[in-house]
Amino acid sequence: MPSASTLTERLRHLAPEAIAFGVIGAGNTLLYMAITWAALPIGAVKASVIATIVTTTLAYFANRYWTYRHHTRTALRREYTLFFGFNLVGMVIQSGMVALGKYGFGLTEEHDELAFMGFTVIGIVIATVFRFWAYRTFVFLKPPVDGHEADLADLDAVAGLAELSAEAELSAEAELNAEAQLTGGAQLDATR
Repeated sequence: MPSASTLTERLRHLAPEAIAFGVIGAGNTLLYMAITWAALPIGAVKASVIATIVTTTLAYFANRYWTYRHHTRTALRREYTLFFGFNLVGMVIQSGMVALGKYGFGLTEEHDELAFMGFTVIGIVIATVFRFWAYRTFVFLKPPVDGHEADLADLDAVAGLAELSAEAELSAEAELNAEAQLTGGAQLDATR
């Protein structure tokens, strides 16, 4: 069980990320709500999907370059793909809440705009908790411990594996040379 000082230290390191994530989330939530409200005439679920796509792209860049700026950077394609994938799950959560309001409670776009916004807010809260956990765990990797992880993370996965293999081969070759020198030296001493 972690001590109180360990828990306090973890929270102290987590707080700046949570605050930055919250600021970005608040701005994106307002934008999301505005897009959803403006697009509501085409249908509540469609409006939610459009709003999610627009705000996801903005959120990725804001989180990459502010919230998780000290974390190890990996390939943009990898990060954005994971980020977008987890946002799709968040979109399903949010849109699912809107769909629950529409199909489960019989709300209509013409008469229940505020109720739809209420369901949207509930979906946003649930999806936000999920996203924060997923980004921190899978998308934006922890900062390097000894400085060498960042060097490898900047490389393409194949190039990184090739580099590690080359180092292993050089290390194995050096061991064989050293062993041969020791063995050869011992054989020379035995023949004298």
